[in-house]
Amino acid sequence: MSNHSLPVPVPTFPGGTSFDAILTPHRSLGPCGFLLLMTAVGLLSFGVGLVFFLAGAWPVLGFFGLDILVIYLTFRVNYRRARQYERVRVSPQQIRIDKVSHHGRRRTFVFKPYFVQVLMEQPVEPDTPLFLASHGQQLRLGSFLYAEERLDFARTLRTALIEASNPPHA
Repeated sequence: MSNHSLPVPVPTFPGGTSFDAILTPHRSLGPCGFLLLMTAVGLLSFGVGLVFFLAGAWPVLGFFGLDILVIYLTFRVNYRRARQYERVRVSPQQIRIDKVSHHGRRRTFVFKPYFVQVLMEQPVEPDTPLFLASHGQQLRLGSFLYAEERLDFARTLRTALIEASNPPHA
């Protein structure tokens, strides 16, 4: 089960948002799994290191500790990168994209839904990008999603833009 949010259309309210999606990177190992992994790696390294220590090769024990530190730091960087997200909101008046980096820096982009094109080349390859294009400018979206997820999001976003550009008449 992935832990990123896929687009979920929300009810249309007069003058309100008709589509709201938060895209987050996929992380397959949660906090509990990380704790179990680090415990298993630590116990295994300690056990093997103890064998080397008892055999008289005590300096090897430090290298096993270094391996644990490298694995821990790698996961810390991975989890820090998971803090990034993109929020896409569509209303009849605008499409608003908030891109928040893993450092917490927010960049906001606003377009008129009538002029935005959703671009994604076919056939979809693992590195096929998804762009929003308007007035000669392009904005890349969902670069951290899998190719099929980007394609699903592109289809859903196209539908949301069509609905926002053609609101139902009361």
